[in-house]
Amino acid sequence: MKYLIVGLGNPGDKYANTRHNIGFKVLEELIKGSETKFEVAKLGNVAHFKFKGRTLVLLQPSTFMNLSGKAYNYWLQHEKISVENSLIITDDLALPLGKLRLKPKGSDGGHNGLKDIHVTLQSENYPRLRFGVGNEFAKGKQVDYVLGEWTKEELPVLEERMKIACEMIKSFVTIGIDKTMSFWNNK
Repeated sequence: MKYLIVGLGNPGDKYANTRHNIGFKVLEELIKGSETKFEVAKLGNVAHFKFKGRTLVLLQPSTFMNLSGKAYNYWLQHEKISVENSLIITDDLALPLGKLRLKPKGSDGGHNGLKDIHVTLQSENYPRLRFGVGNEFAKGKQVDYVLGEWTKEELPVLEERMKIACEMIKSFVTIGIDKTMSFWNNK
């Protein structure tokens, strides 16, 4: 079985430690300590990670957040992976810091990366793992907040919750979305 796991974010050092790049960070955590490395490929950085007989094609799009659909769709087609065997990892302002929520489909919730995926696929039916980044910003400062770096106070929570996000990805590819949601969504 093959899966496409896409961590949303923006390319470049400028964005590396921002809230918007939690998708990139989770994928980096997933391969930490393994032989797997990301390599520059078409429309993103790609790594092939093996887990319990499954191949996970990990993608960090290089298209910037607002064009995430282009990279996602290209790699679905290139690797011949069905949408059901894909997972988008994204930041979410509507969830408290560190809250993780796996869903089989849903709206874009105002997230530009998800909006572009919806437009590209002409569908909201694709699995996503939403990683709560909180909403501690003043009115009109949403962009500054998501493009802002994690605070020292947030880092311990971030580290712990990224490990759990990795467990959720492993669960998703081995026992499926329904059982994974039942087990993990309220932890």
